[in-house]
Amino acid sequence: MSLENKTQRQHREIHQANNALAAFQPTASDLIRVGSRRWFLQTGLAGLGGLTLPGLFQRRAAAGQSTNDKKAVILFWLSGGPSQIDMWDPKPYAPREIRSPFGTIETKVPGVQLTEHFPLQASIADKLSFIRSVDCRASNHTPITMQAGNPLARRTNDGKDGAGYPSMGSIAAKFRGANDPDMPAFVGLAKSWKSDVWGAGHMGTDFEPVKGHELAGKFAMPEGVKVARLEDRNALRREFDRLRRDTDLQQTLQRQDGYTQQAFDMVLSGKVQRAFAVDQESAETRESYGKESIGQKALLARRLVEAGVTFVLVSGAWGYFDHHGDSVRWGGIEKGLKPLLPRVDRTLYALVTDLEQRGLLDDTLVLMLGEFGRSPRINADLGRDHWTPTMSMAVAGGGFRHGQAIGGTDSTGGEIKSTPVRPQDLAATVFKHLEIDCREHWLSPQGRPTPIVNEGGKAIAALG
Repeated sequence: MSLENKTQRQHREIHQANNALAAFQPTASDLIRVGSRRWFLQTGLAGLGGLTLPGLFQRRAAAGQSTNDKKAVILFWLSGGPSQIDMWDPKPYAPREIRSPFGTIETKVPGVQLTEHFPLQASIADKLSFIRSVDCRASNHTPITMQAGNPLARRTNDGKDGAGYPSMGSIAAKFRGANDPDMPAFVGLAKSWKSDVWGAGHMGTDFEPVKGHELAGKFAMPEGVKVARLEDRNALRREFDRLRRDTDLQQTLQRQDGYTQQAFDMVLSGKVQRAFAVDQESAETRESYGKESIGQKALLARRLVEAGVTFVLVSGAWGYFDHHGDSVRWGGIEKGLKPLLPRVDRTLYALVTDLEQRGLLDDTLVLMLGEFGRSPRINADLGRDHWTPTMSMAVAGGGFRHGQAIGGTDSTGGEIKSTPVRPQDLAATVFKHLEIDCREHWLSPQGRPTPIVNEGGKAIAALG
C-alpha cells in the first residue's frame, strides 16, 4: 500500500486550494441566539444535553443513582489527526524519512519514551496510559467514528453520515444523565461544531450536547422576569405563561409536578453561571493551564465536571492537527505541529494534577485523541498525511491502572503489532467507567433496539 495514495493526494490539493475551509464548518444557521425569551423557556423545560429534565430526574430516581456519585469524562479532541510518531509513539531508530525530527525522552515509567516536547507528561507518566495501537480504519476526517466509539458510525458524504448512531457523550446523557440535576449532562467546548463534535444521531435531540460557549448566556434572566419575584412560584409560572404567549414557541409548559419543579430549579439555581465563572480561579491556577484555547477550555472542563456535568468534549480549534505540510493552513511537522506540542503537554499535565489535588481524578476519565494518525513517511512538503491503520492516544484517571504503554506498532509506526484497541473497545471502557451497562440499547426511529456497544466491543483489559 502506498504511503500517499490517490485520496490523500486529492485531500492535500483541496487544502492547498481552499486553505482549510471544509464542508463540515458550521454555518450561521447552526448558531443559537441566546438571551431571548424563547431561549429562556427552552432552557427551562427542554433537555440540555440529556433527558428532558423531568424525565431525567425520574430515571435517576428509578435507577437509585446517588447524587454524590460524580463519574465524569473529559475528552480532548485533537482535531485533524495527531501524529503518533511525533508524539506518543516515537521511533528513534527508524530511517530518517520516517522518524520524527524531534528528539525522544525517557519518562517516569521505565521503557516508555515520548517526544522531547512532552516533558511534563513524562514527569507524570505513572498517572497516564499511552495507547499506541488504536485501530481507526473505520474513521475518516470527522469526529464521527471515534467520538461514537463505533465502527458502524462513519462519514459517508451522502447526507447520512454516522448512520444515526450517537456519540459516547450522548449515550452518557441518556443512560446516566448529569451528576447534578441543575447541570446539563453533555457539554461541548468547541468553536467549530459540525467538524469537531458528534451528537445524538437518531437517538433524539434531547441528548444532543450543549454548546458550551453559548451556555452561560442561556441562564441570563430575560426582560420581564425580575429576580426579586423568582421566589414566588405562582408568580414565576404566570411570568412563564405570559412569556409563552409572547413567543413563537410551539409547545406548552409541561404539567406541573415535583420533577418539573426541579426543572425550574435548574434555571434558577445559578450553578451553570457559577461553573462558567473561570475568573473565580486563582491567578496561579489559571496560569498553570496556559492562556491558549485548549488550556482555558481544559480549566473550564474541570469546573464543569466539578459542578456536575457528566461528559465534556474539548477542542482547541478545527483541524489544527492536520499537518500535511508547510504549504497548507496548519503547516507541516516542524512548523505546524511543534508549536502545539508544549500546549498539549501543559494542558494534560495541569488537568491531571489539578484533578488529583482536588480528589477528582479517580472519578474523572480523561481521554486525548483525534480521528486517526499520520503517515509514517514524511512527505515532500515536510508533513505527514492521513493514516487510518493506527494512531496513539493518552488516557488518565477514571480509577484505572496507569503507568504504561498499551499495545505497539511496527518499526515504522504504521501498522498495529500488538493489542489492537478498536473504537468499540473505547466505548466499552468509557461506559464501564460511567457505570452504564454495556448491554443497554436505545430505540431507533423505527422502534428497533440498537446496542450502545457494537461489534463485540470490550473494555480495554490493560486498564484494569
